[in-house]
Formats: sequence, structure tokens, C-alpha cells
Amino acid sequence: MTVVVIGSLLPEHGLGGAQDLPISRELAILGAAAAVAVSFVVLVLAWRQPRYDAATSGRPAPSWLAEFVDSVAWRGVLRLVGLLALAYLVLVAVAGRDLLINPIFGIFYVWIWVGVPVASLFLGRVWRAVSPFRLITTGIARVSGGDPDEGLVDYPARLGMWPAAVGLFAFVWMELVYPHNVDLSPVRLWCGVYLGLMIIGGALFGNTFYARADPFEVYSSLVARLSIWGRRDGRLVLRSPLANLDSTPPTPGLIGVIAVLFGSTAFDAFRESTRWLSFTQDTGYSTYLQNNLGLLAFCLVVGLIFWLACVATGVGPDQPRRRLPDQLAFSVIPIVVGYIVAHYLSYFVEIGTQTLIQASDPLSDGSNIFGTGTLRVSYWLSYHPTFLADSKVIAVVAGHVVGVVAAHERAIKLLPKKHQLTGQLPLLAAMIVFTVGGLYLLFST
Repeated sequence: MTVVVIGSLLPEHGLGGAQDLPISRELAILGAAAAVAVSFVVLVLAWRQPRYDAATSGRPAPSWLAEFVDSVAWRGVLRLVGLLALAYLVLVAVAGRDLLINPIFGIFYVWIWVGVPVASLFLGRVWRAVSPFRLITTGIARVSGGDPDEGLVDYPARLGMWPAAVGLFAFVWMELVYPHNVDLSPVRLWCGVYLGLMIIGGALFGNTFYARADPFEVYSSLVARLSIWGRRDGRLVLRSPLANLDSTPPTPGLIGVIAVLFGSTAFDAFRESTRWLSFTQDTGYSTYLQNNLGLLAFCLVVGLIFWLACVATGVGPDQPRRRLPDQLAFSVIPIVVGYIVAHYLSYFVEIGTQTLIQASDPLSDGSNIFGTGTLRVSYWLSYHPTFLADSKVIAVVAGHVVGVVAAHERAIKLLPKKHQLTGQLPLLAAMIVFTVGGLYLLFST
């Protein structure tokens, strides 16, 4: 029974079709688009001056909490947890059986891809805190006498987050397009290449490499911008999520990361729809080829729409248009989070719990080493489609509204006064396109 459940849900997770969402498509789309437009009008009337400053925003965390979080012992415990998790992953990848009940599939596609960002939303930069690669790099630096943050050579600033964008695309390609994505050998190979690149990159460029090029750390850290935890001058502070989000620095490649995260989620929602399946079958071309092109097209279209909206924004002589996409790309982070919640909610709860059960039996020999093997999966969300549908629509709309607020705050900092209203209209149009398109895909059948 477990094999059947995992086999049917891992390759075909996601939103489902209209049967999963008993809400009027037209009402949901029109209402969401209106909510985004109305929120912009309210912002224009009531939010005319910048409210957030990364240098001053946030309240220092209680001294006891800051001392605990920043203590060498606590950081060491977290890194040890990460190292043990890595050792466990290597165990199930190398010694585990090539069966769908091997927990590596749930860990790879559910816990890492969905669970870590969800944890980051509440706890801050989770992947950075537990990253075993940072521990390995620190060890190498101590032996060699180098600086773990700098490495042997400087990380090229112009590369920015582009390596992370490529890494994220490699993951979503593996998850959504590769036909053997639940075979052990390809997953083992992907993880092996990833581990090798991270260790080599850390040795060369130090911890700076992970902050820019580790796809999972970049993903986790961006989502953490919507948490209440932040840093100011190295000190732990409590901030409103909007203030924390506004502290996101403009970085080359950020728009690429956002395009991959958003575009791949949109493609995942559409690839199992009747329209896409009929199209791929009617053309006569390889479905595998068309899925490759479809995933790439979704990511490129998302990036292009946002890039065009940014460069069409009215700017002054001191703000080159080519810099605006990196300045404003952070405003899409809430939208990505909204779609992640909408797209993976039931999948994360159900398959994530199933993975927890399987984790107690890493070698598929009937063991129960963590005591979780007797847990039962709750399918409450699947049995309550109206609640599930409402939650998904609310997540999508809330993500877009927060994105509009974030873009507005940054825009009034960047744009000259005469363009502070009209200059934001292209961005508003892009947000509405994303809202309508996302909800259309949400209801795809």
C-alpha cells in the first residue's frame, strides 16, 4: 500500500484540477485581481513615504536569546545536526534499496524542497544554520590556516546568485521533467554532483560561495526574509516581515532565482492539466522534449515579464534601468511563498508524514530506529477540499498583496516624485498578470 501511495503522489503532486478546488474560477480570479489592484490604490493614497530602513528597523532580540542563538555551542549543535543528516542521506543513497519506500525520495523532494523553506518562514535561515558544508569548509580552513568566509580566491561579484539559479533549475528539472526521477541511481547521482560542487566551491570561495551559489541555502535565506528574524550589524533583531523583506540586498542573479522558483511552480501546476497533456500528445513530438521546453519557457516568461515591468518603470538620471530588476526582484519572494503554500500544502503534509514514517526504516528491512514507523498519515486536507481550496486561494492572494506592498516601498525610495505613481504601473500590471495566470493554473483541468 505504501509503494502505491508514494508511487502515485511523488511524480504527480501539486494542486490537482478543478475537482480539488470547488470554487468558481471566474470569481476567484476576478476577486484576486481586484484585491491586488485595490491594495495598490490604498498604498498610493496612504503610503507616500518610505517606512523601512535596514540600518534602523527592528527591535533587538532579548539579550538571553541573542546570546543563546549566537553561542558557539548552539551553532555547533546545529552544524552537528546537519552533518548527521548528511551522513543519513549518504546511507540511504548508497546502502538503501532501490524502492519507492526508500526515504531518500521524500527527503529529497519533500523535506528539502518544501520543508526547509517552510521552516525558514518561521525560524529564519534554517539551511544556513545546519549546513554541513559550512562546517566542512571551516574545518578545511582551520587545517590550511585560511579564512572560512573568504576561501582561496574571491567569489566573482558579477556571478551573484546565477549559480544558485542554475542549481535550482537542475533540481526542478529532475523533479518535474526527468522521467526516472524516482529511480535511486539518478537521485544518487544528482546528490553526489551537488555535494562535490558544494565542497569544491566552499574550498575555493569560502562561505561566500554558499550564500550565493548553494541553491538550497539561497532559497531558504530568501524565504527567511519573510520571517520575523533578522540581523542588523550582526545582531539578532525582531522585525516585521515587511521590514525584513525590504532589507534584501540587490544581487545579480536574484531575478533568475525568482524566475526559476515561480516559473517551475507554475509549470508544475499546468503539466498535469488536460490542456497540456492533449497538446503534447497531439503534436506528435516527444513528450519528454516538450516538457523540457515547457519548463524552460515558463521560467523564461516569468523572468521576462518581470524584467520588462522593471525596465519600463520611470526612473531618474541616477538610477539606470538595467539595475531595477535586481533592485525590485525581492518583491516576488512573497508571491513565490504564496504559490509554494498553495501548490504543496496537502502534498507536504501527507507525503512529508509518510517520509517521516519511512525514515525509521532507512534500509527497508522493517526496522523502526526512530520510533516513527507506527505513525499514521492524516488525509484530513484531502477529505476537506473546500477548506483546502480556500487556503490555496488565500495564500496566492496574500502573497501578491504583500508583493505589491514590498514593491511599492522600494519604488518610492528609488523613483523620483513625479514618477512614483505612474512609474509603478508596469509593476502593478505584472503583478496582476501573475495573479490571474497563477489562479488560472490553480484551476487548470
